[in-house]
Amino acid sequence: MSGDRSAEQEQAAALALLRMPGIGPITFQRLVAHFGSCNGVLSAGGPEWVQAGLPAAIVALLRTPNWPLVETDLRWLEQPGHHLLRLGEPAYPALLATLADAPPLLFVRGDPEALTQAALAVVGSRNPTTGGRRLASRFAADLTRCGLVVVSGLAVGIDAAAHRGALEAGGLSVAVCGTGLDTVYPRTHAALAEQLIAEGALVSEWPPGTPALPAHFPRRNRIISALSLGTLVVEAAPRSGSLITARLAAEQGREVFAIPGSIDNPLARGCHALIRQGAKLVESVADILEELPASLAAARAQQSPPADEAHSRPTKIPEETRTLLNAMGYTPVTVDELVERLGLTAQMLSSMLLAMELQGLVEALPGGRYGRLSQ
Repeated sequence: MSGDRSAEQEQAAALALLRMPGIGPITFQRLVAHFGSCNGVLSAGGPEWVQAGLPAAIVALLRTPNWPLVETDLRWLEQPGHHLLRLGEPAYPALLATLADAPPLLFVRGDPEALTQAALAVVGSRNPTTGGRRLASRFAADLTRCGLVVVSGLAVGIDAAAHRGALEAGGLSVAVCGTGLDTVYPRTHAALAEQLIAEGALVSEWPPGTPALPAHFPRRNRIISALSLGTLVVEAAPRSGSLITARLAAEQGREVFAIPGSIDNPLARGCHALIRQGAKLVESVADILEELPASLAAARAQQSPPADEAHSRPTKIPEETRTLLNAMGYTPVTVDELVERLGLTAQMLSSMLLAMELQGLVEALPGGRYGRLSQ
């Protein structure tokens, strides 16, 4: 019983330190290393805190920990499926633990073991094209068929498409959140979050009650990339959070992958910039697998049929529809351009394009243009 009591006290002390303003991951780790434990930090006293180099503001906070908030955290942890992983413990993700600023505590809803399996991050624009969403979903599904967990950030757009693609394929997915896990952000993803809890996990370095603050989301990106063997960027503007994640992945020694797109698509420019900087150009999941550890090579052979081949098989469509698709090519075009290429009326083409949009063959784009979706 004394051992259990000691563990409970240490957990409470860790939560108290986490709740103190001004004590970030690096300071947290330095204090624990200096005093031997979280309990040791809190019980040390003023002279020892000053000797450890702490400023007066933090010394004052250490004298009066916010125990009511700690009690709130402990009550949250008592609920089924709620977990706390501490840096240095066996259950803590090994890849994440290599970061200099690794979160000292991780709050988890779902299966903590999903955080320790081989994973790939899939990220991209919050306002993707229809084709971008489909690519994210397709690649995520194929990655899970290869035994990989798909990690993303639960944001609208590419993130959500990647999570859903993984789950629909029967795989596992992990969402790294920028809020406390007692809330879901965005709220529209409440149902998706519940699916992830059942078939993967939600994870956050922020304690319960933490709101969706803008500064939290760039910080959570380092966790997305660090949990993963590599990061795949599907669509991204030249300045976006997805490129931050890719940069962090490269700094962490992880692989960076990018899917190219049309030069007329603004959301392809971020991916093209990454490719120029050394990211691997990706056309299929096989391009990703060959850069990952050899232990995953067998997964590629286990795809039956290979997912990439299945997606590349031609679909039977009417001849007039195929003629229009061929005339469109793979660069977005306007109806007027198609009138010149095919000699059909604008009314006829508009009707055909509407039918093809409903079939998922093309998508309407800004500026009155239409783009062909990959089949």
